[in-house]
Amino acid sequence: MKRRVLLVTTSLMRGGAEAQVFLLARTLSERGHELEVVTMRDPEAFSEELAALDIPLLSLGMRPGVPDPRGLARLVAILRRFRPDIVHSHMVHANLLARVARPFAPVPVLISTAHSFNEGARWREVAYRLTDPLCDLTTNVCSAAVERFVEVGAVPRARIECVWNGIDLHSKDALQASAGGTEHAVHSGDGFAWLAVGNLGEAKDYPTMLRALRRLSDAGEAATLTIVGGGAATAVKSLQAEMDALGLTPDRVRFLGARRDVPALLCAADGFLMSSAWEGLPLVLLEASAARLPLVATAVGGNPDVVIPEKSGILVPARDPTALADAMLRVMRLPPEVRRAWGDTGRAHVERHFNIERIVDRWEQLYDRLAAARQGAASSAGL
Repeated sequence: MKRRVLLVTTSLMRGGAEAQVFLLARTLSERGHELEVVTMRDPEAFSEELAALDIPLLSLGMRPGVPDPRGLARLVAILRRFRPDIVHSHMVHANLLARVARPFAPVPVLISTAHSFNEGARWREVAYRLTDPLCDLTTNVCSAAVERFVEVGAVPRARIECVWNGIDLHSKDALQASAGGTEHAVHSGDGFAWLAVGNLGEAKDYPTMLRALRRLSDAGEAATLTIVGGGAATAVKSLQAEMDALGLTPDRVRFLGARRDVPALLCAADGFLMSSAWEGLPLVLLEASAARLPLVATAVGGNPDVVIPEKSGILVPARDPTALADAMLRVMRLPPEVRRAWGDTGRAHVERHFNIERIVDRWEQLYDRLAAARQGAASSAGL
């Protein structure tokens, strides 16, 4: 059944959760649903892509860290005008805002999607629990995150489900992943070329990654590391200071900043590395697997859903540079044909479970189920 769907997100930037919102909007629109997208903060990415699809994009004009009741009023006005069948919010601030708006502009179905194992401050978990009756269902992107939400009391077990992230396996960027200078950007020196992609914040735990690379150097192993991702200037300076303290030179570690050619960079690398202290279900890990790279990742969040141990990669404990270095060394010493076989296995796993078309099938089933339940409840009440 074709529906009118309003997607509400905290932000639109070049991040995994935001990319998932865009892919969901695009796929639902292609399937004939009527879409509008609302972002709390002014968009930094995906504006052109949504405009090309004729999907309206609206900003509430809010600023990070500044509570603004005008944002709530703007969202209420949008809900009253658009009259969606489904409101599907994403990330903690948008989830809470959409819930608070519902009494002022009742909608048939409200789904709140969290995108992280760890939402940060305790007040956010308490706010989830207090506002839970205002939504129909909470979802998170991996089973480990669902379990944590239940354990900390953010959501009752009966009112939360896992819906994985998905990726576009047939996009133009993925199919034509080549760009001038990309090979050199990743293979900046001799030896095995590792690639890591993700913002430079605490969750990704790049210091552990740098310490693991130092251990490889101490063992006489030639390897380079390219890190792609944006972050605050203080984060960049901190990591550069860590490099200096470890004696890692720029020919061993390169920071490329935020890039839009990640598919090409993945295709140029020899292996993919993730040292996260916590995760949801990282899109880039799916993309790396789809690019047929052998994976080394920490066993946090949804990473174990993506990495098949000893078949597509290796999982290690978080915050353990020795274990990470040992796993990197094992992958580097695999025969090339075995690394290719791991890559093929990873690609097949992503095709089978994480294709965006399959994930949107799941969302449509949830929309239909919740809408039918709401209609049944209204009929029973004689409304």
